[in-house]
Amino acid sequence: MKITCIGGGPAGLYSAVLLAQQGHEVTVAERNPAGTTHGWGVVFWDPLLASLRESDPTSAQQIADAAFVWDGQDVDVEGRGRIARPSGGYSISRQRLLDILTARAQELGVRTEFEREIAPGDEGPGDLTADLVIAADGVGSAHRRAHADEFAPTVDVGTNKYVWLATTKVYRSFLFAFVRSSAGWLWCHAYGYDDDHSTFIVECSPETWRGLGLDRLGAEESREVLERLFARHLDGHPLIGLPGNPDEPLPWLEFRTLRCEQWWSGRTVLAGDAAHTTHFAIGSGTTLALADAIALGRAVGEEPDLEAALKRYQADRQAALVPSQRDARNSARWLEDLERYIDTDVESFATLLHRRCSSLLAHLPPTVYVKAREVAERSGAARRVWSHASALRRSALVRRGG
Repeated sequence: MKITCIGGGPAGLYSAVLLAQQGHEVTVAERNPAGTTHGWGVVFWDPLLASLRESDPTSAQQIADAAFVWDGQDVDVEGRGRIARPSGGYSISRQRLLDILTARAQELGVRTEFEREIAPGDEGPGDLTADLVIAADGVGSAHRRAHADEFAPTVDVGTNKYVWLATTKVYRSFLFAFVRSSAGWLWCHAYGYDDDHSTFIVECSPETWRGLGLDRLGAEESREVLERLFARHLDGHPLIGLPGNPDEPLPWLEFRTLRCEQWWSGRTVLAGDAAHTTHFAIGSGTTLALADAIALGRAVGEEPDLEAALKRYQADRQAALVPSQRDARNSARWLEDLERYIDTDVESFATLLHRRCSSLLAHLPPTVYVKAREVAERSGAARRVWSHASALRRSALVRRGG
């Protein structure tokens, strides 16, 4: 088949790699110049590496070799103390990941075209003859929006404000740091992604954001405000933003959770953020995008025709996404309702933060939840009751489509 991948992010590039391995003629069209990306480092865990090794050992080894290993999770609440919890995972510069996948795709004969945007209805001669078009053009996908009646997308917009930054301070453990300002609480999600840099996401309520003037200050002034607030955690290192006008505000966002009822229409199929998003607090965006590519490649390779392959791909991925979407929704809501939890002692707060994906948390007083967890962990019978209650709550949410 002739295949066109629109978008040179993880979903588009890895789809190209896996489909080229099957002998298909693949082109990737990316609207940005080579070496340009939006973001800093991304996180992942051992299960993804195992899937990558099974799908394409060559690029998997390159990703593993380039990965930054972080060990542990630190929770620091200003004025309360710091708790270190066991944890671990990997991170990698988003640009390094894209470079690895681009080189691997080219090695397999994929044609990569940078600074080329394919708008809906604006395909060139080669694109018109493609048997399959993979729209992996991000959460703002023009191709999904052009066929919204077929894909039936829904978008839920969160209330908290957040901004992606980086710093030259290298965190060897994942850090959640909560700091109090004159306008309310702010917190960071920070983790190293190479030997010289860390991702540093700042999040806060819209009231705190406006109260500190972050809706009006220029990018440079905003970074200075944030550097002062997080000074204890930055150790004199600067915060770094993406290139832009220093007088314009930082690119603060509200997270948009996207779901699509249908993932394919005719010869066009959605992948990655064009099909779905999950809140960054569970760190699954890149993992899910690569999983889309793996599922699509497997379906195309094993099904007798394209329609059967796309039906299978949609069914497999929509089912697989349910737990991640539930966890992401609960995690985002927990952070939006931070005031409900922030006044607990630091050890209880760290437990609540660690368990923020639980569907039970919103329905129990925080202190009751912590005590119940302690009892469940000590007693086998109580643990079984707890697990059963959690499962019932998850089932109720699934039935409601929540």
